[in-house]
Amino acid sequence: MEADDDGELRNPFPSPPSHYHKYTSNNLRLLALLKERRNKPKFSMANPDVPDWSLAQLEKPRIDWILEDEPPRFSVFGDTWFLDEKVMSLKEHGLQQFYPSDPTSDRRPALVSVLRSLLLTYNNLTASLLNPPPLEDDEHPPPQPDWVKSVEWLTLLGQNLMAAANELRPVQARGNLELMMKRQLEHRRNETAELHRRCDEWETKLDELRKRALDLPHLERLRSMNEDQTQASAPLNLEVSAKDVLAWAEEIG
Repeated sequence: MEADDDGELRNPFPSPPSHYHKYTSNNLRLLALLKERRNKPKFSMANPDVPDWSLAQLEKPRIDWILEDEPPRFSVFGDTWFLDEKVMSLKEHGLQQFYPSDPTSDRRPALVSVLRSLLLTYNNLTASLLNPPPLEDDEHPPPQPDWVKSVEWLTLLGQNLMAAANELRPVQARGNLELMMKRQLEHRRNETAELHRRCDEWETKLDELRKRALDLPHLERLRSMNEDQTQASAPLNLEVSAKDVLAWAEEIG
């Protein structure tokens, strides 16, 4: 049963609490009524709808109890989280630290030494793996192989490098944020320049359309004048048919 409870606590999507069915509209109304009448001198909750359990169970959970612990912490999904998150150093973890704890000091010489020791230890490890195994002796136990010490030393050196790199995470995050903001600013400047270029193109096209609209009446007048001149200069039709000659002769005779 305890294993099931521990698994339920560590579940990212835990089941609802066992008393979730108590949060009905009627019980919430009774809780509001309880809060309203609690400070009155003659307080009574004589109501047949009042359940036999305490309505205080429906109160919202308090979060100020987190500050009562020292250091302030809370548990979620079976894990403990501290309000004031702090990256513990290797000394606080009980391990040997090969670089200065002061973040303002220059750690580069110490880290270079750690890196050189790491490479040298790795070289010794590969060399120790080629050594023959020790002979078994009933009187004396076999000595500890050299590669065990090399692995322990490599682990300690690697922990120092990882711890020093983790302490530089805020600096790295600040640099990445600065680079991201610079890229966003450059992108917005490019977009603004592109918008200005498009606006200039449309303004040029609008000016051309405006000039054409102003020249349109003048072009209409020129077109009408050309049509009048064309009609005035058109040749007369001098062809006379035989019917026209007979009609003219009858009029004279």
